[in-house]
Amino acid sequence: MIVIAERINGTRQAIKAALLAKDEALIQREATAQAEAGADWLDLNAAAEPDRELELMEWLVETVQAGVKTPLCVDSASPKVIEAGLKRHRNGKPMVNSITMEQGRHEEVLPLVKRYGASVIGLALDDSGVGKTAADRLRVVERMVETAAKHGIALSDLYVDPLVLTVSSDQNSGVIALEVLRQIKAGWPEVKTTAGLSNVSFGLPNRQLLNRTYLAMLMAFGLDSVLVDVLDAQVMATLSAAVTLLGQDPYCKNYLKAFRAGKLAG
Repeated sequence: MIVIAERINGTRQAIKAALLAKDEALIQREATAQAEAGADWLDLNAAAEPDRELELMEWLVETVQAGVKTPLCVDSASPKVIEAGLKRHRNGKPMVNSITMEQGRHEEVLPLVKRYGASVIGLALDDSGVGKTAADRLRVVERMVETAAKHGIALSDLYVDPLVLTVSSDQNSGVIALEVLRQIKAGWPEVKTTAGLSNVSFGLPNRQLLNRTYLAMLMAFGLDSVLVDVLDAQVMATLSAAVTLLGQDPYCKNYLKAFRAGKLAG
């Protein structure tokens, strides 16, 4: 199970302040904590101030890489900002977050993904918005898979997000995303899947309970990676348990290692 750590995001007040002040110590502490907690990629979003996003992304990539060796996920809606981040990436395989099938959201980004040998997150939406049914979203996924292939991108480098929406506004949101996941893995087994976990619980009490329960469900339906707060011990404990129960942890070695390290929160 691939873990993409979400905490270095310019929309968070503490990170926004650190970006604008160029506080290297705070950013590197955050990066180190996430890397040590088990992140496979660190998502970097530098959108603290729109007019400075490119400059801040360049600084952020360099600052994080000076402290940790974990690969980075460059998170921006701007192709120029994405390229600025990819140009400075030097620790392993980068990732791009994200493309959609909306007009103008993939045409410039997919050539960058190819040029820099990156993986890419693809959101299952187009100009008509988020599909209300699994079939609607799967039609978008089909176009996305075809488009990525035309750009010479390996399907194993495409991480499709079925779009997890909050169940507080539509009780069927969680079920729809699960069905999209199931059909992606059935129809395009090479394609990877991902999800922004915390969306499901927005607006509801005890969000941690909903998040970690839904994570286990997503994994059973074929989730390959998750964008998550890796410092949430309970969510990470659930991830470890689910990996073991799904037969993805030979001899339960990683589960036992996590237990001995005191990482399996109740």
